[in-house]
Amino acid sequence: MWQRELREQFPIVTAHPESAYLDSAATSQKPRAVLEAVQTYLTTSNANAGRGTYPWANKTTRLVEDTRERVKAFLRDPEPDRSTVHFTSGTTEGLRTVARDWLVPCLSDGDEILVPFADHRANLDPWFEVRQLLAERGVEVHVRALPYQAVSGDYDHRALGDLVGPRTRFVAATHVHHVYGGDMNVHRIRAAVGPDVPICLDAAQSIGHLPVDLADPSLDVDFVVFSGHKSMALPGTGAVWARNTRGPAFRPGGWQGTPNTVGIVSLGAALDWLDQAGVDRIARWTAGLTTRLTDRLRHLDAYEMLGCPTSLAADSVLPAAQRRHGIVTFRHRDIPSDDLGFILYSHGFMVRADSLCQAGAEDGKGAVRVSVHAYNTEQEIDRLHGVLASLA
Repeated sequence: MWQRELREQFPIVTAHPESAYLDSAATSQKPRAVLEAVQTYLTTSNANAGRGTYPWANKTTRLVEDTRERVKAFLRDPEPDRSTVHFTSGTTEGLRTVARDWLVPCLSDGDEILVPFADHRANLDPWFEVRQLLAERGVEVHVRALPYQAVSGDYDHRALGDLVGPRTRFVAATHVHHVYGGDMNVHRIRAAVGPDVPICLDAAQSIGHLPVDLADPSLDVDFVVFSGHKSMALPGTGAVWARNTRGPAFRPGGWQGTPNTVGIVSLGAALDWLDQAGVDRIARWTAGLTTRLTDRLRHLDAYEMLGCPTSLAADSVLPAAQRRHGIVTFRHRDIPSDDLGFILYSHGFMVRADSLCQAGAEDGKGAVRVSVHAYNTEQEIDRLHGVLASLA
């Protein structure tokens, strides 16, 4: 009943009952409450923020500032008076802003940074850009690869401890992997690098999908960067949350220009909707759908599933299991992934089928990614399994 009521709040989903949207890791669908908030704003008080003194402009400015505080509250910020929130167009711009405006001034000749070489390209390219910008100034910075466990795709936290040295100044990591769907165990990164090294977290696949509690010591990170469009808000919206306890306070450089006011309004409404729906309940629901699919696919020899194998069984209680959060990625052993994506669409399933923007994925094989959210159903997963089984 709870999930059915949530599903009915998504007009695009209910208008197409014959289709199953299974690409929420790329962008989520929008609930009616978000659409109505946008409509209300555009038809009652649309104006620029921080640019005028008339009522519409003042209201828009308040909406922007209130949404900053809303982001902090949603993340369970333990020190909201110290932290800051900067709005961006999404995770990619957010990470580049941290890289160019905060990290570059913090580094000196011979310093080292540790970054992920097999996560989303948005969390790799900006850090190489840092190295290039500093090299142009005659400053040499070393970019080291976070080590991975070959089988699970998780970070190799034991090997990471051996990489950390006195010149380690920064770590970039991912909260939930966009291909494997696994929790990347950020608390182990903090344990490996010690209490003083800043950590920047790509949370594009966790915000809005599972609870993110920054008051929890297991999430002792300095930056959280995410995209609104993956968490029920409009495209072109994102945020950088900065703790501001290690290193200088985060202040984006340059003239900021006009903010995406309507996107920011949609983000505030989306966070309200997620809180009301219950992110913890959404996480349990999507984990159940993920388990439902993986538990069936692991019996089909025609498919290779990517990621931690111990997370595939519904009855897995192994402490080393890397739990999947709403994402299942696989390949057919004979059918190319892009062809499989077209086949699935012909049966009403919208999935991602390509290289998935994964850094280092240059083998051309691609993969099919199924990613679910609160509006997906067990019946959709069962229908998908039926089609996949017919191709095995």
